[in-house]
Amino acid sequence: MGKKNVIIIGAAGRDFHNFNTYYRDNEAYNVVAFTAAQIPDIDDRKYPAELAGALYPDGIPIYAQEQLPELIKKYQVDECAFAYSDVSYETVMGVSAVVNAAGASFTLLGPNQTMLKSKKPVISVCAVRTGTGKSQTSRKVVETLMQQGLKVVAVRHPMPYGDLNAQRVQRFATVEDLKKHHCTIEEMEEYEPHVARGNIIYAGVDYAEILEAAENDPDGCDVILWDGGNNDFSFIEPDLAITVLDPHRPGHELKYYPGEVCLRTSDVNIINKVDSAEEAAVQTVENNIKAANPDSTIIKAESTITADQPDSIAGKRVLIVEDGPTLTHGEMKLGAGTVAAERLGAKEIVDPRPFAAGTLKDTLNKYGHIGNVVPAMGYGEQQLKDLEETINQADCDAVIIGTPIDLTRVISINKPTTRVHYDLDEIDGPDLNSVLKDFVQKHELSEKQTV
Repeated sequence: MGKKNVIIIGAAGRDFHNFNTYYRDNEAYNVVAFTAAQIPDIDDRKYPAELAGALYPDGIPIYAQEQLPELIKKYQVDECAFAYSDVSYETVMGVSAVVNAAGASFTLLGPNQTMLKSKKPVISVCAVRTGTGKSQTSRKVVETLMQQGLKVVAVRHPMPYGDLNAQRVQRFATVEDLKKHHCTIEEMEEYEPHVARGNIIYAGVDYAEILEAAENDPDGCDVILWDGGNNDFSFIEPDLAITVLDPHRPGHELKYYPGEVCLRTSDVNIINKVDSAEEAAVQTVENNIKAANPDSTIIKAESTITADQPDSIAGKRVLIVEDGPTLTHGEMKLGAGTVAAERLGAKEIVDPRPFAAGTLKDTLNKYGHIGNVVPAMGYGEQQLKDLEETINQADCDAVIIGTPIDLTRVISINKPTTRVHYDLDEIDGPDLNSVLKDFVQKHELSEKQTV
């Protein structure tokens, strides 16, 4: 039998990793194309020859996912590999139907085919949906280990939307590095909280090279933290797997891919936001954990919210800017900024739609479930301009920034602003300190602690 022609269906992340780890040097397959979804302006490019390897001297073209049926026929495709995350099972099987109807087989690569093995102890922090509070959990894990004198190097799920070859291996140690690598808002939201706390974070395209660089970081490395994205499972085999669940979306932990994989393979499952969710919803999530992964440890936690300037919220008409992917891909109606506005007595939450500009208006129309909040979309310069224009022409007294970064660093806002911060606070079950203490002892890391 000859080589199988393959299309990898992705969104500039898991798709490239699956290619690099499974297909790149595999002579049984010929990857004829990638397709792109979810993220704007990443189709009509090439996966560069420098990354594609010796079997692909011309690189690999990237097309829009809408072209999938015609691409299957054009390239006589035998198999399509689905490789992006935070999607419902209905969506996954809908794509499968398109693939099968065009004559090709449909496949999902698993951890055994795609996970890398580290020379260092690894903790993975993943989630069942975008916007569960995974990042604040990662921050707490890092801070706890650093307090014990351990060097923690974070490796982040990929978001390579620019020059892929230039983004092959990226190291972020300072806020200035974010500018050097031309990071989008979405990237800054994930990287900045790490570097602001003094730890190194890596990301990029080729995760075998990234992992090797992280393990040998010039500042030292005792522990690798996999900081997952969307609801994808880890690219690196974990020694301790943590998954975060959201009772604001009860039942989603069993309905979205590959979030349920994270749930079923986790050592510790954290039900976050129990302070702002209904008790019945929390119980539903807990019951689903016990059914899917009865041997896992369950922790219940609050997402503690604070505002820099609470007086600028109380009694004011406020415009709220929330994390973009949480609202769009994550299908949330609101975020931490809205919770802060309600708790701190805002007079009115202003509807952004009458003031929405350009691509932001398109986003609000596309994702009709979003409440009276502005999604902080910033995949490119035009989206940043439209975000700035929307905020500045809004009729409000103040702006609440509910994103993990200070937006005033990247856009100019003509109104008073206050940032909202959110942290993980365990209230039921073992806390992360005890979980991580066991991890440190198991991997004989205690002798590295400082006095």
